[in-house]
Amino acid sequence: MSRLHKESHLVSRVGWLRAAVLGANDGIISTASLILGVASASAAQSDILLTGVAGLVAGAMSMAAGEYVSVSSQSDTEHADLARESRELAADPAAETEELAQAYVVRGVEVGLAREVARQLMVKDALGAHARDELGISAATTARPVQAAMASAATFTVGAAAPLLLVLVAPTAHVIPVVAVGSLLFLSLLGAIGAKAGGAGLLKPTLRVAFWGAFAMALTAGIGAVFGKVV
Repeated sequence: MSRLHKESHLVSRVGWLRAAVLGANDGIISTASLILGVASASAAQSDILLTGVAGLVAGAMSMAAGEYVSVSSQSDTEHADLARESRELAADPAAETEELAQAYVVRGVEVGLAREVARQLMVKDALGAHARDELGISAATTARPVQAAMASAATFTVGAAAPLLLVLVAPTAHVIPVVAVGSLLFLSLLGAIGAKAGGAGLLKPTLRVAFWGAFAMALTAGIGAVFGKVV
């Protein structure tokens, strides 16, 4: 008989992975786009660098605040559902046991067995059983606002630092191509890392990130070039 072992499933990473990939992706694209837009308007290198730094700070704070508010709303909804379920369990435990049993019947469990499973789970952890099997709330997917906000801010900063470093090392006359090509390479690497961490194939996520990054940078650079000539 094979020895039982604890499995580590990738779904446990979904909360922080989404925030981390989104933060880094946004950091690279928004900062690189700002840099290219200003550079296309024939700005001095010091102005380009200042714009990038301002974009990094503002973007990191915006990502953290937005992620915290968004995930907090999800957390509030989860807590409200759990509070309601707790009241229902206290008011009519028999009905709640039958409700849980019917959830298992729908999934294919025989009625008698479903009722016995529901009864035993209710004895051990009634609210936990209903949270998981009725509401779909589990430890792997529960909302964590602070964790999501910190991950978004940190990864945005790391992502935004990449095009800023390219500005520092690139010759003044070649800032635009160096930042554009370098940022696309960073985005492709990010897409591959995110896909690997999430257990997905590499090609599609990498191409998706690179395409939308190139589109955003090209659009911003075009606007910068047009307004630079007008102004």
